[in-house]
Amino acid sequence: MRARKSDATAVRLTALGAAALVGLLVAVPITFLGAATARADSPLAEHPSPAPTAKPRDASLDEYKQHLTMLTALVEACAKARDLKTCDPTQVGPDDRIPFAQPGKAQAATNQARRLIRYGWLRVLLSEAQDKDAVAPEAKKEAPADSVRPPKATTSQLLRDAEIRLASDLAESDRVPVTPPAHDAVRAVMKQVLAGRDFRDLQAETAQQSAMEKFAKWINKLFENAGKLTAKAAWLGGVLVWGFILAVCVGLLWGLIQFERRWRVRLVPDSDLPAPGAASARDWQLWLEDARRAAAAGQWREAIHFVYWAAISRLESKRLWPADRARTPREYLALVAPEDERKGPLSALTRSFERVWYGGRPAGEQEYKRAEEIANGLISGGGASRLGAEGGTPR
Repeated sequence: MRARKSDATAVRLTALGAAALVGLLVAVPITFLGAATARADSPLAEHPSPAPTAKPRDASLDEYKQHLTMLTALVEACAKARDLKTCDPTQVGPDDRIPFAQPGKAQAATNQARRLIRYGWLRVLLSEAQDKDAVAPEAKKEAPADSVRPPKATTSQLLRDAEIRLASDLAESDRVPVTPPAHDAVRAVMKQVLAGRDFRDLQAETAQQSAMEKFAKWINKLFENAGKLTAKAAWLGGVLVWGFILAVCVGLLWGLIQFERRWRVRLVPDSDLPAPGAASARDWQLWLEDARRAAAAGQWREAIHFVYWAAISRLESKRLWPADRARTPREYLALVAPEDERKGPLSALTRSFERVWYGGRPAGEQEYKRAEEIANGLISGGGASRLGAEGGTPR
């Protein structure tokens, strides 16, 4: 029986606790709702912020001055009466958008830039001026002088400041230029200066100068970045700098070598005469006369030698190749193009000359006549002999 009574008591207590919790949850929102309602009815809400008026109007400078004059009279009347009718914020009217000339920019008369003048501060002040000024509490005597805040300005003082501000705006409106000032005189002076002798030779920057300027900026930026890297890794900045210097030096050396190879010929004095010792330094007729005198004396080896150099002197004088006294017979032959019709006769004459002169082979009258026939064909330029053209070899 005791156990049943204790259980019933526990159930009853649990029900009472749940009811109390539900009542608490319902009472808290009601309490906050009542507080919010009381706050809305408190004296702090007696003067709400004035509702915004219509959108700003586009006013001329004269209309803006008239509006400032009307607002000055409104503030003076409100400062005297301090009632709801005289200090009505709706009497301020809409904000003004007045023409405004931007310095340095010419605006068309129909499309001028405009400046917005707002009067929200005046509407708030008039709504507060509907009540009399409250007596400011005295500062505590024991507080130090430095810690005392300056007294809050009263509404009457704010109204006097508003009159001064409106009067200042009215005076400032007389100095606002409706249109930008003309700079014809300044423009004429600038044209006269630019037409002077100091500016006569001015020219636009060429593409080459622009490219060089960009290259110089790139070089400066490269070294600047290398300097920044030095702060993080000293060796990396040094490698970049010295690597760039090495690349420049290698490029300059390569350019100098190419320049020297291209202009090496200018190191030799210009002359139309062949160098001493070259085959063409002696006329081909003289070589041919020496060959015939040697043949008359029976010196066939020397005769073939003179005939060969007569042909070489004649071809060299025709600028078939440049004169060079150190050139060998095979090098002369290599200078003739394969498609040249003189290639075959010169090859046959060269082989005959090498066998007799360098090979030590005995020569006779028949071998000389064949060599002279080939040489005459090369000298005359009218085509080689049949023997030379077919590449025959004198014997």
